[in-house]
Amino acid sequence: MLSRSFGVYFTIMVPTPSPIDCRAYAKINIGLRVTEKRADGYHEITTVFHRIELFDDITLSPARDVTVVSTDPEVPSGESNICHAAAAMLRQHLGTGAGVRIDVTKRIPAGAGLGGGSADAAAVLRRLPALWGESVSAHDLRAMALRLGSDVPFFLGDESAVGIGRGETLEYFRLDVPFAILLCTPPVRVSTAWAYAHIVPRPGPVEDLRSILLRGMADPSILRNHIANDFESPVFQEYPVIRSIRDLMVDDGALFVSMSGSGSTVYGFFPDAGRAAAAARPLDSLNFRTFITPPHFRA
Repeated sequence: MLSRSFGVYFTIMVPTPSPIDCRAYAKINIGLRVTEKRADGYHEITTVFHRIELFDDITLSPARDVTVVSTDPEVPSGESNICHAAAAMLRQHLGTGAGVRIDVTKRIPAGAGLGGGSADAAAVLRRLPALWGESVSAHDLRAMALRLGSDVPFFLGDESAVGIGRGETLEYFRLDVPFAILLCTPPVRVSTAWAYAHIVPRPGPVEDLRSILLRGMADPSILRNHIANDFESPVFQEYPVIRSIRDLMVDDGALFVSMSGSGSTVYGFFPDAGRAAAAARPLDSLNFRTFITPPHFRA
């Protein structure tokens, strides 16, 4: 930028914002009850979202336009990536022509019920305004998140949460999981649309998941007796390999086992990381992807 004073030209250097690095942590669903199909086509659910130590790395860098580059060939780069949609929403909301390059180093398996795309989009919503020297209210961020997807609003917060409605009505609370959590994702992708098309809703009152989970952290039998994922029945029937993962974890000493979301990831609570690692070995030998979150992890 040039400026003139008394006939002398000099350059004013405008500093370029430094790139912003952030982590987008995956989630598991602990319990997932589907009670009815709504008139708008969505389903009423009750679930608990809980973050685990599995994350995508995201780097936001100054640029003239909006671009997205993903390291996972199964996750699209460019305008079809949900991160691009998040940045475009922010541009429109702020009325800015600023751009950004979004580099996504993928670790969260796609289509696995772990919310990887939603977590990435929420990270962009939360951190990108700062790169542009702007700020956005929590209310407006939440409205944009919900437009992007039902799971995205959860990732704007920092704790676990009970989710009802489409999953967007959230009650955050502190959940300290004293167990090692073993995740296993087979090379199978379960379509969320397919899963909802085959779900049989269970009308009626829903148990207090928050209370059950807090008690279940001291007594896992409470989890086994009261926590269920309604998607397991149709998914296990269609994809027996996912059921086999559940059975292997039970045989290897898991205190509680469930599928996350509509699949295909199955997770188990184990007494410690050593037992979780031992249970992971036969799953690794089948070329399944496994991940372990240590006890008491907090993102």
